[in-house]
Amino acid sequence: MATRGSQSEIELIEVVVEASTTFTNHNQQTVLSIIILKRLLSTLNSILAKFHAGYFRISLSLGSQVLLWKALNGPSNDTSILRHALHILHPTPFLVLWSLALFILVLLSLLYLLKCLFHFNTVKTEFLHNVGVNYLFAPWISWLLLLQSAPFIAPKTFPYLVLWWVFVIPLVVLDVKIYGQWFTKGKKFLPTVANPTSQLSVIGNLVGAQAAAYMGWQETSIFLFSLGIVHYLVLFVTLYQRFSGGIQLPGMLSPVFFLYFAAPSVASLAWESITGDFDIVSKMLFFLSLFLFTSLVFRPNLFKRSMRKFNVAWWAYSFPLTVLALASAEYAQEVKGSIAHILMLLLLAISVLVLLGLMVFTLFNTKMLLSDNDPIVNLLNHLPRVV
Repeated sequence: MATRGSQSEIELIEVVVEASTTFTNHNQQTVLSIIILKRLLSTLNSILAKFHAGYFRISLSLGSQVLLWKALNGPSNDTSILRHALHILHPTPFLVLWSLALFILVLLSLLYLLKCLFHFNTVKTEFLHNVGVNYLFAPWISWLLLLQSAPFIAPKTFPYLVLWWVFVIPLVVLDVKIYGQWFTKGKKFLPTVANPTSQLSVIGNLVGAQAAAYMGWQETSIFLFSLGIVHYLVLFVTLYQRFSGGIQLPGMLSPVFFLYFAAPSVASLAWESITGDFDIVSKMLFFLSLFLFTSLVFRPNLFKRSMRKFNVAWWAYSFPLTVLALASAEYAQEVKGSIAHILMLLLLAISVLVLLGLMVFTLFNTKMLLSDNDPIVNLLNHLPRVV
C-alpha cells in the first residue's frame, strides 16, 4: 500500500510539474507575442512619422509608365516598325506592370490613411504648407492615371464614372483651396509661395480633363482643361520672373524642376483627348515641353547636389520624362516622319531606363527611403505655413 501511495504522489508531482511547465511556456509565448507586437507597432509608428505625400511620386512614375505602354500597344494607324513590333508583344508584361503600379499605389494610400488617423497634426501641417499641399494632388493623379490605363474597366462604364468622381472631387477641393488663396491674398502672395511643385495642381486638372474626355464628357473636360491651363499660364510667368523673397527649395529637391516640362506635356495629351486629334495646339504645347526639357538637360549643375546621395526625390525625374515620351509618341503618330520617330524612340528609351534605374536604386537603398534627413520633412518643419 505504501508503494502504491508513493507512486500516486510521484504521478501527481509529474502532472503538477507538466502543468506548470505548460503554463510557463504559455506565458513566455504570450510575453514574446506582446514584445513582437510592440516592436511592430513601434516600427509602423516610425514609418508613419516619416511618411508624407511626396512618396506618391513613385506611384506617379509607375502610373504614367503604364499609360505610356497602353498607348503604344493600342490601336494606331502608324505603320512604323516600332509600332508593329510593340503590337506583337504579349500583353502579359503590361498586366504585370499595371498590377505592380496598383499594388504600390494601394500600399502608399493605406499608409497615408493610417497617417491621417494617427498623425493628423502632421497631415494638417502638410495641408497648410505651401510646398506640402501640392503633393496632396499626387495620389489622386496616380489613381486617375491607373483608371485610364485599367485593362478591366472601359471608359464609358458605370464603374469608370464612379471612380472618376471619387478621384476628381478631392482635386477640385484642393483647387478651391490653392487657387482661392492666389486670387484673394494679394498681389505679393503668389510670387512668395509659388514653386515648381505648384505645377502638380495644374497637372491634376489636366489629367482629370483627359480622363473625362475618354468618357465623352466634352464640357466637363473643357472645364477642367481651362481651369488647369489658365492657372498654368499664371504660374509659368510667376516662376519665370523669380521674384526675390520667394521659396528657395533645397538642392535635394532640384529634381522637381522637371515638372516644368511635365505640365505642357500633359496639356498636349489632354487637348488631344478633347479634340480627338494632335492638332496645332497640342503640337505647340509639346514643342514647349521639349524646349524646357532641353533647357534643363543642358544645366546639369542644377541637379548636382541632389545626385550625390539617393533619396525619394529622385522619383521626380520619371513622371515628367514618361509623359514627354507619351506626347512624343502621339506627335510621331500624327506627323509620321523619320525624325519624329527617332525622337520618340530616344525619349522612350530614356523614360524606361530612368524608371528601371530608379527601381534598382530603390531596391538596394530601402533603408534610405525613410531618411531622417528627408528634404520634404525639413521643409515642413522650417518653412512658414500658409493658412
